[in-house]
Amino acid sequence: MSRRLRPLRRHQILTRSLYAAPLPEPGGPGALWTVEVDQARDGDARLYRDGEQVARAEMPASLPVPGGRIEVDAGLYGITRMHLVTEDGGERRLPPVPGTLEYRRARLARRSPAVSRTIAAVAVVVLLVNLVLAAPVALEMLTGIDAVAARFGTFTSPVTLPGWLDTGLLVAGVVAAAERALTWRRHRVVDAETIWTAL
Repeated sequence: MSRRLRPLRRHQILTRSLYAAPLPEPGGPGALWTVEVDQARDGDARLYRDGEQVARAEMPASLPVPGGRIEVDAGLYGITRMHLVTEDGGERRLPPVPGTLEYRRARLARRSPAVSRTIAAVAVVVLLVNLVLAAPVALEMLTGIDAVAARFGTFTSPVTLPGWLDTGLLVAGVVAAAERALTWRRHRVVDAETIWTAL
């Protein structure tokens, strides 16, 4: 039984992502194809044609559309892939639907590039600070495993943070990671810190 696409509510912008694009169809004027990912529901990718659900898949998802497919994937902090892949191998990113957090972040980048760059730079600094502070703690945890300790010995982290600062850095790391996900930025060193905040 098909289901209609629900309107986006303001309280859903942190958990619900919507991307859409009009696509031509053989013998017709085409339709608006929308992909929904609702982390508060189940995190699956749902595909809608003119607002009617036509497909659903678990992540990573490949959803068939006229002329190709839409590939979707998501991580802990947001969408990591939302691309239309055509039959000839070309691909393009689907734009976010107005009202979504992704759309608002993209609009900020267009309207205030300097503010956008500052936010992006602060996010990188936060993630790098967290990475530096998390590395010795993670090493201590790893050498706390009996098998690892027997082979390599134990390690005691020289970093000891008060609880309030530890919590503050964790929250800042989550926010910074979400900012990076919203702007589709990814770097194997900078974003390695997001693995730690996911623990």
